[in-house]
Amino acid sequence: MTEKEAFDTKWDVQLRKGTLELVILAALKGRTMYGLELLNQLRQFETIQITEGTLYPLLDRLKRDELVLANWQQEGETRPRKYYSLTDIGLTKLQLMQDRWNKAVFDINHLLDHPGPAPIKP
Repeated sequence: MTEKEAFDTKWDVQLRKGTLELVILAALKGRTMYGLELLNQLRQFETIQITEGTLYPLLDRLKRDELVLANWQQEGETRPRKYYSLTDIGLTKLQLMQDRWNKAVFDINHLLDHPGPAPIKP
């Protein structure tokens, strides 16, 4: 592994740790998905490489926190699947998280583009 690859891996892990809840809630916005479907959707994004061992405990916590609903559904002859969807509380929390995320990105981009003190707010 090159030094750049090692850095990228460490940096991606830190980004994931701080954003996984936001990412999962965002992926479920307006949709209902079963766990493996959600996992595969998230894996489409380079910086959101998540494992089942991380996803399912987090979904369980989100359920306990009443941010997501989880319902078993039988589809034809296949095994039942647990489907996840956002609750109203989850949608509200997602909006709050998105607002903070957008503010953080704005602030960080400002620092990257304009090093120095932040502009004085009126």
